[in-house]
Amino acid sequence: MKTFNEKLANWIDATPATEAGINNIQIPGQAELLVWQTRYKEPTVYEQDFVQHLIKAFSTGVTELTDLVQSLNQQGFRCESGELWTSEKFSEEMQRLGY
Repeated sequence: MKTFNEKLANWIDATPATEAGINNIQIPGQAELLVWQTRYKEPTVYEQDFVQHLIKAFSTGVTELTDLVQSLNQQGFRCESGELWTSEKFSEEMQRLGY
């Protein structure tokens, strides 16, 4: 099973075709359904670790951004740059990752 949508990677920053369906026509009943329709690459180790630390924070009842940032820092999980989390850095990271 594929873990990301290979076609999506080709369309990042692409200019859409002026004609409908170019190279993307799906025949009913023969279209390949992907588990991860909107993911253009496999998640990095950093991204997977980030998810685990977010799950841990949310499982303790965290609902506010400041508490989430504090939890990530207390868990010892740092930004990809190695810096401590701030609300601004968290928001920027979510935007960079597309969430």
